[in-house]
Amino acid sequence: MNSNVMAKVDKNEMLFVQLVSMFHAAALQQMGKLKNPLTDKIERDLSQAELSIDILDMLKEKCKGGLSSDEEKFLTTVLQELKLNFVDEQMKDAGTSAPKSGEVSSTTTHEATQ
Repeated sequence: MNSNVMAKVDKNEMLFVQLVSMFHAAALQQMGKLKNPLTDKIERDLSQAELSIDILDMLKEKCKGGLSSDEEKFLTTVLQELKLNFVDEQMKDAGTSAPKSGEVSSTTTHEATQ
């Protein structure tokens, strides 16, 4: 590969990581896990968090076969973290606590198991 092609690949990989990271941070803010930098307050909107997670899921599906192994691993790890946190936040709303290690919760959503 010549240097122009390598530079484009590196740039695209960096842009992909930035895109995923933006939705990652947005979902964490929407779940109330991070402060909103504009208001400096914890804000919680689970429907928006779910949309951010769904967008990342769609991105993973649409990019299937076109990602490097590092990109695939990064996206999968981010999605797993977000889905587990999302289920935790849903359980808080339901007034239940997260299941202990080895326990299975009947309220765990389909998304968290993907």
